[in-house]
Amino acid sequence: MRAPLSKLARPSGALAMVAVDQREALRGMFAAHQPGPIPDSQLTQFKVDVARELSPFASALLVDQEFGIDEIINQKALKNGCGLIAAADLLVGPAGGAATDTAIDPDIDPIRMRDIGSVGLKFLILWRNDESPDVRAKLVDDFNQLCKVSELPSIIEIIVKPPTDSSKAFNREEELIIAAREASAWKPDLYKAEVPFHGEGDLNLVTKNAEKISEAIGSPWVVLSNGVKQPFFNNAVKACAMGGASGFLAGRAVWADIVGATDIPKALREVSIPRLEQLAEIVDTHAKPWSSW
Repeated sequence: MRAPLSKLARPSGALAMVAVDQREALRGMFAAHQPGPIPDSQLTQFKVDVARELSPFASALLVDQEFGIDEIINQKALKNGCGLIAAADLLVGPAGGAATDTAIDPDIDPIRMRDIGSVGLKFLILWRNDESPDVRAKLVDDFNQLCKVSELPSIIEIIVKPPTDSSKAFNREEELIIAAREASAWKPDLYKAEVPFHGEGDLNLVTKNAEKISEAIGSPWVVLSNGVKQPFFNNAVKACAMGGASGFLAGRAVWADIVGATDIPKALREVSIPRLEQLAEIVDTHAKPWSSW
């Protein structure tokens, strides 16, 4: 029996969720706009600003404990009606760079996350076809235990990576479907997948492959925006929704280009809120409600 997702959803049953759980990658984004080291406090303030400005327009907000959750709670930045999703993954990788591996964050206390108001836990898997599915299954099993003890819905995200052995072929589109099929055995309450074809080219093909992901996972799923150029994201979400996706859990397409703004709260209001409103309208109209699965 899967956990209900009503606390993550809009009244329509669609999911319009914002991710702000980026860590070293976010530091790298700030570093591209300013000289000198980027302090942790700057990352935290950004996440508080995102929570305060965007939570009235999002059905849920995904945040990490390392730089965000406690301050967002302390400052009461999350508005009523926006669910809090806690990232339970430790992102392994270089300072200021993208993650190269993930593990369970030993500092995440799932009971505490529930008690401070979280309504879901999320875990990221970097999926390579030539790596052991048993190792992935063990990681997910450990994550599922956190969800079980806290009775919080499990959100599992897969980002498909080229094989470790660079001489092996890599068909990203095919592997998005293979990865979803593998993830179906993990029984996530919500699955988070990349957009087929990065949302570019023939949108009918995006929808067709979204249908294949729907068939492979067999349960509610949403798209992320990593790898999709911002101008393509709205149509990408619509195409995936028409293929069975229940919405989106996205960060970069919503707020990445305002990271260098001199007044971040103002930029969020002027740039990101209209985007979120348009995306919410798209998923209300086209997405498959999570409860229809």
